[in-house]
Parts: sequence; structure tokens; C-alpha cells
Amino acid sequence: MTARRETQGIQLGMPQLPAPDFPADVRARLEADAKEVIARYPDSRSALLPLLHLTQSEEGYVSRTGIRFCAEVLGLTTAEVTAVSTFYTMYRRGPSGDYQVGVCTNTLCAVMGGDAIFDELKEHLGVGNNGTTPDGKVTLEHIECNAACDYAPVVMVNWEFFDNQTPDSAKAMVDDLIAGRPVEPTRGAPLCTYKETARILAGFPDEREGAVEASGGAGPASLIGLRIARGEAPHASIVHPRGEARGNTDTDTGTGTEGGA
Repeated sequence: MTARRETQGIQLGMPQLPAPDFPADVRARLEADAKEVIARYPDSRSALLPLLHLTQSEEGYVSRTGIRFCAEVLGLTTAEVTAVSTFYTMYRRGPSGDYQVGVCTNTLCAVMGGDAIFDELKEHLGVGNNGTTPDGKVTLEHIECNAACDYAPVVMVNWEFFDNQTPDSAKAMVDDLIAGRPVEPTRGAPLCTYKETARILAGFPDEREGAVEASGGAGPASLIGLRIARGEAPHASIVHPRGEARGNTDTDTGTGTEGGA
């Protein structure tokens, strides 16, 4: 029966061998970090999500080795860890770039130009969805919603906001990332690499000077409805037209503007 199945192109094959472990020094360092994370929770298995981010900060994605590590330190099966790591889209399933460029293609962003941005970036970078540039700098993906509809169309880089984008401004931004030139989000903390972002998401402090203070809060476009509800005079202009330079913003009074990168 086996021979007959193989002639029909069906390969039963052997089970995949156990994943290799991290090198001893890496394993020791990750175990120390994992112990700190686990101590935050009354039940150790609750630490799985941040531990997946922790392993991602080491390799840039959740590898079979990372899954094995999480399973061993939490007393779970690799199947349980795999089920979680493949459910959430913030966990990468394969090697990716230093900068994860996510273009929102959900309804409002798409109508405002998100689809055009995504299509032009694919052509400009020469990659498809979830594709990485040959230099390993940029991974491009479409995202269903960046939760920033009031700044549509929105692009995120390592989960930092680039608001009110156009195809031209988005292409200029990825060119700067690839060239190593400074790139500043329209809101939020300064950019760091994907691995560094993953460590922050694991719950470890961002130790860069001024980064925490730069995180800020909601921008004027997010708060305009609240101000109108309070009877405050609505602001005439919330953001620059897409693609214009970023300006100063006074978030207490609603004066000033924020624009594309």
C-alpha cells in the first residue's frame, strides 16, 4: 500500500526532527529574561505572548527553536505554543527585514489611497505581500487595520505611525530606510529595528533617551470629536494635506498640524 501511494505522488515521510536549541550563552540570557517576564503573572502560561516577542527579538521571527524554548520554560507542548504563535499576526513565521512596513488596506484607508500605496510599494521594492528586500532591510505587508482611521491612509513601520501618506511619500520613506537615513514617524517614539521593537513588546523598557516621552498620546484628529462634544470650537485644519512636511502640534489647544512623513 505504501508503494502504491508513493506512485500516486503522496509522500508519507518522517516526522520533523526536534528543533535545535539556542546556543548555551543565548539560552542562558533568554532564560534570565524569561524568568523576569514569568514573575509578572500568577500563572506562568500567561507569559506566553511576551515570551514569543522575546524569542522574536533574538531571531527576528518565531522559529522552531523559539517555540521549543517557550514550551520548555512554560511547561507547555510545542503544539500549544505553535497554535498561539500562528494565531496572532504580530508574530513572524519566517525571517523578515529590519523594518516591517505595514500598509493598511482596510476600508477607509483603501478608499483614501491605501491600495494604491501598497501596489506602488510592491512595484517599487520588487516584493510581494510579506516579501523582504534582498538587502534584508524592509519587509512589506498589508494590514487589515492600523486603528488610525482618522489619519487615513496610514502606514506603520515597526508599529510606529506614518499618517496621511501618499504613494510618493511612502516610497520616499522606504528609500530612506534602505539607505540608512533618519526616518521620523508622524506620531510616537523614534524608530528602532524590528528585533528591538519585539523586545519592547516583550515588556522590557525602551532605554533610548527621550523615547518614552516621545510616545505621546492621541493626536488632534483623534480628539476633535471629544472637543466638539465638550462645546469647544472645532479646529479648522487638523492635518496637513497628504505628503506635506510635518509641522508642530499643540495637543492641548488643537492648534498646529501633523502631516505625512
